[in-house]
Amino acid sequence: MADLEAPKVEDLPKVDASLKSELESFKPSLMKSVSTSEKIVLPSAEDVAVEKTQQAQQAAMKFVEEFDPSNLKHTKTQEKIVLPDKEVIESEKEQQKMRQSIESFDPKNMKHVETQEKNPLPTKEVIDQEKQV
Repeated sequence: MADLEAPKVEDLPKVDASLKSELESFKPSLMKSVSTSEKIVLPSAEDVAVEKTQQAQQAAMKFVEEFDPSNLKHTKTQEKIVLPDKEVIESEKEQQKMRQSIESFDPKNMKHVETQEKNPLPTKEVIDQEKQV
């Protein structure tokens, strides 16, 4: 790789004399003041997301349209019916009987019962007697 050197002044292209005089007499104060405004607006994240979904949908549609059904192989479906065994049938019958008995339960046939305390709390007098002992 050769070392690149800066070109010599003699080798540079020459500027036309009329253009050179115009450049030398140029006055920047004669130029109009202009404010710049950016005209290219970048798309928002939503726009990018919408475009990506549209491209994905178009790609899927293209795949469907170009699909060749001649590449498919014919298959024969075999349906296998598996019957439950005896244990499963018996457990299901028991569950049905239980549901039926719960659904047909009539609370009117129940008897009223009084609650009896088997372990009563000690009275104040008993507590006082124990404190004295």
